[in-house]
Amino acid sequence: MHEHGENGVTHVLAVDDDPSVRDLITTYLGDYDMRVTAVPGEQEMAKVLAREAVDLVLLDLRLKGEDGMDIARRLRADSKLPIIILTGRQDDADRVMGLELGADDYLTKPFSPRVLLARIRALLRRTRMHETLADTVANVRAYRFAGWDLNLRLRRLTDPDGRAVPLRNGEFNLLIAFLSAPQRVLAREQLLDLSRLHNAEVYDRSVDVQVGRLRRKMEADPRAPVLIVTERGAGYVFKAAVEVVRD
Repeated sequence: MHEHGENGVTHVLAVDDDPSVRDLITTYLGDYDMRVTAVPGEQEMAKVLAREAVDLVLLDLRLKGEDGMDIARRLRADSKLPIIILTGRQDDADRVMGLELGADDYLTKPFSPRVLLARIRALLRRTRMHETLADTVANVRAYRFAGWDLNLRLRRLTDPDGRAVPLRNGEFNLLIAFLSAPQRVLAREQLLDLSRLHNAEVYDRSVDVQVGRLRRKMEADPRAPVLIVTERGAGYVFKAAVEVVRD
């Protein structure tokens, strides 16, 4: 089975000071035709990033003599690379802090190589989906539907009477996901990825909550929606025709 990054085979950069962990990651992911560069610390990581294209970073937060949190912070400040942090089983505070610093996912040690592979694949899918959506809306100035107008530049939703309807960040992103794929059934997981809602453990509820908020703001009767309609067992579909206004 082949994994393909933007320029061919997926290149994973693993930063861990435990040689046995580096060997495990390198061997297992290599069996799935991923390229792995495994290094013990930030200095070596920086050298790799300076000379090579990397698709994803695995970062241990408990490196000997180095602060993994600071490394994660600097890495996120300098790039948008997908980051999976590795933490000890009891390090709940590290996990939360790592995610707040901008990591995309976490894995507790000791971890199953199969789970690691699944997490990498899922994160790469999300990343590519976001890039595709970003390309799709890059030149879009506004979406118009059923008398409504969503101005992407101003991040402003206007109802058919011309009144501004305030949106939270999650609601705004979710609405863009719907408007970029109108009249198509979108599964909750797709909407989760496209709107960048996190916490996969409760993703159904997260998406449902955001949909409920949008319906209360946009539907004449939220209990009988005509814009965002539930497809039982499948997800949601945005029913209205959408006009795309480009620059």
